Formats: sequence, structure tokens, C-alpha cells
Amino acid sequence: MRIRNATNADLCAVGSLLSASDLPLDGVRDNFSSFIVAEDEGKIAGAIGLEEFGSTALLRSAVVSAEHRGNGIGRRLVEQLLDHAQDAGIDEIYLLTTTAEKYFPRFGFARTTRAAVPDALTASAEFQGACPDTAVVMTRRFGTRRVLG
Repeated sequence: MRIRNATNADLCAVGSLLSASDLPLDGVRDNFSSFIVAEDEGKIAGAIGLEEFGSTALLRSAVVSAEHRGNGIGRRLVEQLLDHAQDAGIDEIYLLTTTAEKYFPRFGFARTTRAAVPDALTASAEFQGACPDTAVVMTRRFGTRRVLG
């Protein structure tokens, strides 16, 4: 399993993974240069993206193919994305989720309110309808412990 930066050639495969997991495609193409993928024997097994808004960012499109789940790929993708974000000077990351609220606290994410989200992020495709209003908002500030268990 190789974790690497996504290339334009990966866009279709990542889009298929997102669709298969009922995750939104809105804004993916526009932010694809910040995606990371997991590649297994030439096949894209997972992906994750980051939309940067100055020193704040939105973690988006975290997905692992059904046949590769349970092998730590998601963890590796999140950890690499967090390392990249910290190196890029990001102070705080937000995410929206309808299915993974219990997954992200191990990486230092905590639930927050939509009202606490900076205006720049609420203007993103994720907040403007790609994710339902019922999605849970979570945030992580750097300086907190990375992996809790």
C-alpha cells in the first residue's frame, strides 16, 4: 500500500469511490491538487482531501473502498493529511460527517457547532449543500495530541 499525492489521472477513480460511498463530489475537481490517495497494486483504495482557507482548512472526502476497510488505510490517510496541514501552517481543521462522528476523535477532533465555523469555510461547496444540514461539524486545533488510541 502506497500513500501519495493524487494526480489528475486519479480523479475518475476517486470520484467513483466517493460515489460508491454516497459522499459528495461537489468541489472535488476544484481542490483535487490537495488530495492524497492510497494506492494498492495500481488501484486507488482510498482518498482524502483538504480545502485550505488561509490558516484554517476543511478536511473533505475521506473515503476507503469497501474491500480495503479495516486495514488502517483511513488512519494512514488522515495522519498524512494532518501532517501536511500542520507543515502548511494550518492552525485549525474542520470537517462535516454523517457517518464518522465516532472515528475522528482519535485524531483530536471534537464536535462543534456550525455557528463556530469561520465564514470562509461556510461558503465552501461542502457547507453550501453538498453535505446535509444534519451533518455533524467537528474541529481540531493543532497543538492537541494527534492520535489518541
